[in-house]
Amino acid sequence: MQDSPDPGDRRDAVCVVGAGASGLTAVKNLLEMGFLVDCYERETSVGGAWNWRHDRSPVFASTHLITSRPLTEFPDFPMPDTWPDYPHHSQVLDYLERYAKHFRLGEQIWYGMEVVSAVPAADGFWDVTIQSTGGGSSRVQRYAAIVVANGHNWSPLKPEIPGEFRGQVMHAGAYKDPAKLRGRKVLVVGGGNTGCDIAVEAAQQASQVWHSTRRGYWYAPKYLLGRPADQVYSWSRRLPARLREWLHRRLLRLHTGDLTRFGVPAPDHRPSEAHPVVTSQLPYYLGHGKITAVPDVTRFDGAAVELADGSRIEPDLVITATGYTPRFDFLEPALLDSDEDGRPDLHLHAFARRHPTLAVIGLLQPDAGLFPLAHWQSVAVARWLRLRLTDPARATAIQQKESTRPLASWSRRRVVPTRRHWFEVDHVDYLRSLESLLRQMEPAK
Repeated sequence: MQDSPDPGDRRDAVCVVGAGASGLTAVKNLLEMGFLVDCYERETSVGGAWNWRHDRSPVFASTHLITSRPLTEFPDFPMPDTWPDYPHHSQVLDYLERYAKHFRLGEQIWYGMEVVSAVPAADGFWDVTIQSTGGGSSRVQRYAAIVVANGHNWSPLKPEIPGEFRGQVMHAGAYKDPAKLRGRKVLVVGGGNTGCDIAVEAAQQASQVWHSTRRGYWYAPKYLLGRPADQVYSWSRRLPARLREWLHRRLLRLHTGDLTRFGVPAPDHRPSEAHPVVTSQLPYYLGHGKITAVPDVTRFDGAAVELADGSRIEPDLVITATGYTPRFDFLEPALLDSDEDGRPDLHLHAFARRHPTLAVIGLLQPDAGLFPLAHWQSVAVARWLRLRLTDPARATAIQQKESTRPLASWSRRRVVPTRRHWFEVDHVDYLRSLESLLRQMEPAK
């Protein structure tokens, strides 16, 4: 803890970092719980990752949701029924802008302002240093709490590939327009949703396409039995777990088939043990020879790329769809109990264990849409902060109980142990865990 010199007094307010989807729902639910709120957004408008005009946005021209509309929308603000099952990113941005306008959130948002430091002060308060993204002097404000919603899909995780490459190498976060692919020989590295989508797009534009994956995946179609696949999976939760797992595997085999005959590695895990890769078109272009599956990249060698099986290819453009790493540059890693790899250890991936007035919203990788989970996280955080004011003894008892619970106590899902699955959750189980916490915070009868 430390005291900053002469901080501005906002000790009755909560500071929210970011005005993307998670930040907006945090502001909305804090306001409904009676808090004053200051939200700082480094860009000049709302939307976060879904506003592709923002420098840090990872979306590209053809990006659509990979989760269907009913499982993506906020529970208190539905998307229009006339919209498609899988809305385009421009529609998602329009939805977030409408959400902000409907709940009158704009008055609480400071645009073009970046949080550069947040340090704990006495009695749970926070001294937050804010600066304009255009430069100039900074100021320090003291807040009752800080809610972090700066997203975790904006800082590219770039692979360390030895050697030198004479062609162009770019991370998927910098890819925006398929015109960049036209007539070129393209290697896409990475088998997640973004890697598959770019490989499919390259198949329609490039003269030759290779798709390099390190491991095998289960590729789920966007539609099963005439319905969005995530809705079918959601319905199947009524079945016993073993039967549900068998059914998922069977449906994927029937719809997608065995892609190993195209050179794609076989999955080394069950469908439920990895984040869903949703693509209906990758098998199509593999089958038509427009995409060639190749193994992992081992090194660059001038104009060539060496692969794990010893073969060599000569692309002129390499796109690394290798994901992103969470970054909270304005917080000391110890505040989030982050390990040496930068992975925060938070209860429910939201509540700091040793700082009851610090929370993170949206640090999740669910098997359905994120917005509903971010909403209920925000409800829980707002009610928690209110409980600390109305019944501090009870709040302390809950904090002591919940802050020591390991991840395995509220998430029993087995996942492949990779960085990609740091924040992987089953959305139904996660909502049940939040519901349990909310029940503990209900007013005493």
